[in-house]
Amino acid sequence: MTNHHNIGGIDATLSLGEDSILRLRWARGISISEQDARTAMTKVNELCNGVSRPMLVDMATTKAVSRGARAVFGLPCSASRIALLGASDVDKVIANFILGVSKLPCPTRYFTSEPLATSWLREV
Repeated sequence: MTNHHNIGGIDATLSLGEDSILRLRWARGISISEQDARTAMTKVNELCNGVSRPMLVDMATTKAVSRGARAVFGLPCSASRIALLGASDVDKVIANFILGVSKLPCPTRYFTSEPLATSWLREV
């Protein structure tokens, strides 16, 4: 059974699947602000309740990620490893910018295939 939550105030959903993988799905075409990132990370930490879990972040067709949001994504949270999932060259550019700008608190990689991403997340 999947535990699915709408994240109040931002265009994203968060779920915890039977496979123990968190799934954060940003709305299509969103520009992620610092406040959006803070709200999402707060919800991730609440849902995990002190247990570190792998997380899949679906960022396909994300329009932009603000400098403040990138800083928030560089802070430790309950994610043990993060797979960024995109679908286009633009997504890859945004992901590489996120990956290259700050020292991330856990292993993080970019994927265009959800099965490959979830397989990598299960490698513990």
